[in-house]
Amino acid sequence: MAGQGSGGNVLAALCSFFIPGLGQLLQGRLLIALFQFVLAAILWFIWMGWIIHLWSVLNAARWRP
Repeated sequence: MAGQGSGGNVLAALCSFFIPGLGQLLQGRLLIALFQFVLAAILWFIWMGWIIHLWSVLNAARWRP
């Protein structure tokens, strides 16, 4: 049973911790993965990318198919 707290979501959250959007990409959610990656890249120039980084990790961990 996949869902919040499952091994797949934990792996996705860990991947998103290192690269925003990578966890969503592993879950097969291409559009949100691309959006988070691009937004984090843009916001890191003004030191606000950590917000998107956290959102990406939490979003991957809490996702239910």
